[in-house]
Amino acid sequence: MKQRLQQLVDQAGLVVTEQQLEQLTGYVALLHKWNKAYNLTSVRDPNDMLVKHIMDSIVVAPQLDGQQYIDVGTGPGLPGIPLAIMCPEKSFVLLDSLGKRIRFIRQVAHELGIKNVTPVQSRVEEFQPDQGFDGVLSRAFASVSDMVNWCKHLPAETHGRFLALKGQLNQDELSELPEWCQVETVHSLNVPELEGERHLVILKK
Repeated sequence: MKQRLQQLVDQAGLVVTEQQLEQLTGYVALLHKWNKAYNLTSVRDPNDMLVKHIMDSIVVAPQLDGQQYIDVGTGPGLPGIPLAIMCPEKSFVLLDSLGKRIRFIRQVAHELGIKNVTPVQSRVEEFQPDQGFDGVLSRAFASVSDMVNWCKHLPAETHGRFLALKGQLNQDELSELPEWCQVETVHSLNVPELEGERHLVILKK
């Protein structure tokens, strides 16, 4: 599995260390193991997880400029855990309302020695951070406008950004954004072996 992941990483033009490869494939192994009992993801095959979960998350790493990130509705830790492995110098709060997901993330961080992840069980609208984040990440929200409305208290006031991982980009969806929020840039993402388009939409207040 490490060899296959290395090939995918090379195709995407990314660089990983041996330790990062170990941690990323270790995460897939734990996700596969826990999935049988906890139903954490609909993706069952570890080889599919490499593409649909790992690569789909880490292609965003080059776009992360800040230091403090929050991954809202993280589920089993996506994209937060793969990004935390890729960016050990940054810190990531992983937020989800379901206890079983947060327990899984804690176990992953413990077993794989990931020190820059803070799992938090909370609904996003009830979570009040001590300070705003450089980036608010999401890969699971239904629409971009829902994301920014529910998370508008999370980015740092002056420089904070919303980073939405999306599939096909729907202009109607972007036109529904509230007046206080605007699209700053849209990056087209290259995820090797993944069918369909992937985009990163960066928005600011």
